Amino acid sequence: MTTANAYPVTQTIRTIGILGGGQLGMMLAEAAMPLGYQCVFLEDNSECPASLYGRVFHSDQLADFIAAADVFTLEFENTPTSTVEQLTSLSKSGSKQGMFPPLIALDIAQDRLKEKQMFNALDIATVPFMEINSEAELKQACEALGLPIVLKTSRGGYDGKGQFVIKQESDIKTAWLALKDAVSGKGSLTPTPAPLIAEGFINFNREVSIIAARAQDGQVRCYDLVENHHHHGILAKTQAPAIGTSHLFQQATDAITKIMNHLGYVGVMALELFVTKDDRGHTTILANEIAPRVHNSGHWSIEGAVTSQFENHIRAVVNLPLGDTDNVHPAIMVNVLGQYPDISAVLNIDGAHYHSYHKAERDDRKIAHITLMPNDVADLESAMAKLVAILPNKVGLDKEYANIDTQSNTADAKAKNDDLEDNSGEADSLAELSPKTEKAKK
Repeated sequence: MTTANAYPVTQTIRTIGILGGGQLGMMLAEAAMPLGYQCVFLEDNSECPASLYGRVFHSDQLADFIAAADVFTLEFENTPTSTVEQLTSLSKSGSKQGMFPPLIALDIAQDRLKEKQMFNALDIATVPFMEINSEAELKQACEALGLPIVLKTSRGGYDGKGQFVIKQESDIKTAWLALKDAVSGKGSLTPTPAPLIAEGFINFNREVSIIAARAQDGQVRCYDLVENHHHHGILAKTQAPAIGTSHLFQQATDAITKIMNHLGYVGVMALELFVTKDDRGHTTILANEIAPRVHNSGHWSIEGAVTSQFENHIRAVVNLPLGDTDNVHPAIMVNVLGQYPDISAVLNIDGAHYHSYHKAERDDRKIAHITLMPNDVADLESAMAKLVAILPNKVGLDKEYANIDTQSNTADAKAKNDDLEDNSGEADSLAELSPKTEKAKK
């Protein structure tokens, strides 16, 4: 439905075309509506989550989708580059307002080998890696990198798919047979031939990520580093901010800013990182991969930041000023996988915010997320224990929170973070975090 005179006469963008109609597209549309923008979606599932917020066009209706929108973006990095290339050419001709992010970002994000090569070219540290095109090269990589290593398809695969951990020599042939079809482009691993990539193992303390938004004028605003926990290769929990990482914030912001500027990026991007020790024993970070879109580890920002990642992505796409990315309250986000919990029980936990994706239940499928933001940050751990207790799929968190006293846990929370110290010996403790997190200026 359209309303007469709903837009200022100076507003040339009214409708945003989103490639993909999953939960990310749905939450982008939710953020666009208060700003006065409608969204349409290119998605072959007519009952996708985003269908609640706008018209869904099948891929056979690409021309109609293009005609319905003024500017374009995406919610899934495995979007066909041919489609993005077509939308980019329309933007260059002046018939449309733009395609964001740029094609080069998508091309690199879809290829793990190109991605690692870009990081190293920008002087951003990564795990050691090698290109693999044959079983013989895989054997050489195992000797050069040392076992164990992770063998991955360079294209395709997500949430742990398309990977094989080689722990001993006898695993080499099995790993090659499992993934070799990607090199020839056969099978379901990847639609086009692409080499494999072998990555050396590193001892890392934890996985973190940083999310940033870049405007069309080049301004970059970064969110706090967050800590991520995975279960069977799928993100299970994100804690924002990541405790004990204030000394790494500048290094992370420098890295993601360098990447975004290099790509001429517009919109929100996530950079996944490993926290480890360098040769001198100092804590540092290694780049793992980028996501050229809004990201699961940024869902906490809907309630926990001044401006959510979704709103900042919309702002960037329609060329509005970016919003403040400060964390207004520490939070924990948990993915709901496979089966919905009792919503009444969830909302009975103080500070719980429930987001359903309106998807059918299916094993390991992301169908909702829950963000916990109790008024007293010292209650975060006990709130998590209560939540884990009622989740049908506990995503591996039941052991972590099994022994937490849900009535009083301030001392436990303090003790849990005593060892997460920065290089100066000062710790960012969960129990000491204020509602407004102090950090480096963005």
